Amino acid sequence: MKKCGRCSKSAVLHITELRHGEVQALHLCESCAKEYLSKSSNANPEEIPPGVESSAEISEELDELDQRVCPSCGITFKEFRAQGRLGCPHDYIAFEDELLPLLENIHGETKHCGKIPKRAPESSQQQFRLIKLRSELRTAVDEERYEDAARIRDEIKQVETRPPGADSPGETS
Repeated sequence: MKKCGRCSKSAVLHITELRHGEVQALHLCESCAKEYLSKSSNANPEEIPPGVESSAEISEELDELDQRVCPSCGITFKEFRAQGRLGCPHDYIAFEDELLPLLENIHGETKHCGKIPKRAPESSQQQFRLIKLRSELRTAVDEERYEDAARIRDEIKQVETRPPGADSPGETS
């Protein structure tokens, strides 16, 4: 975890700014961030480009967001930001709007695909494929994509009738 650029506390806010064509990164602890944001909120409003929120507005939103609490484990969003760890699986739902862009920024995706070990038994790989297909089928039906659902249903039937060890269509070993 990075340290605050102004004191020795751990940084909870990371800002990248363009100043005079140069990229500058700021890493600030909570108290230094509030001080920084309050100083920049006193800037002339005409200097702020249209569509860009003032730092006072950002600070207000952050304070409001920090008060959100997971109903299952009781962790606040502020605690998550400070620790960098969630308290329970329900936090993904409680903080979904904030976590999705963060996860997409970090990982490039918001869905975990996982891997299957190469030496896993064929039957395990087949079971994994069936689970994945059934999940896709459920999603397609929920989203009323019936053509996709029919294609997935047919693929499930093929996988179920295929003997273990036979390659799946579209997959390579």
